[in-house]
Amino acid sequence: MRVTGLLLLVAHLLTVAWLTLRPRTVPWVPAANLEPLATIRAELAHGWSWDVVQHLGCSVLLLAPLGVLLPLSAGRLNVSPLVSLTRTAFAGAMIALAIELLQSGVPGRVPDIDSVLLGTLGVAVVHLAVVPGARRRLRRRYGHLRYGHLGDATPTIPRVGLAPKADVLSGSRTYL
Repeated sequence: MRVTGLLLLVAHLLTVAWLTLRPRTVPWVPAANLEPLATIRAELAHGWSWDVVQHLGCSVLLLAPLGVLLPLSAGRLNVSPLVSLTRTAFAGAMIALAIELLQSGVPGRVPDIDSVLLGTLGVAVVHLAVVPGARRRLRRRYGHLRYGHLGDATPTIPRVGLAPKADVLSGSRTYL
């Protein structure tokens, strides 16, 4: 499952890079937006239209699959939901920020802090909608494999004897 998650993650990131980092030939470009929520307010000031929904929705949906792909590539079943959400949202925010920073050097592309916010929101919403339930089902289905054949709540570790002090601390032995 981990390998599949990594392959899907790489494929998605390559697709996102191709969509967001290609140069565009445009007659003019607006200034970079470094004020949080300015682009969202400007879009909503025009009223609700298909163009507004499409622009904001694309920003949310572009990185949304990372909400599932990042935990899938980690392959952990027994993780706190809050820790998992925090880790995934932070990674999504860093990926969105890296994309925006790289866009500053691409002709025809303009960095926008609101794209980082909307991308992070998409990652967090998809993570909350899918990952906790999927982990719960997987733990229920494959929990017996993790703790042995008897389904014990805690795994047992056999006792291991300590080595004599002479073998451990002796500097006279060479193992070459």
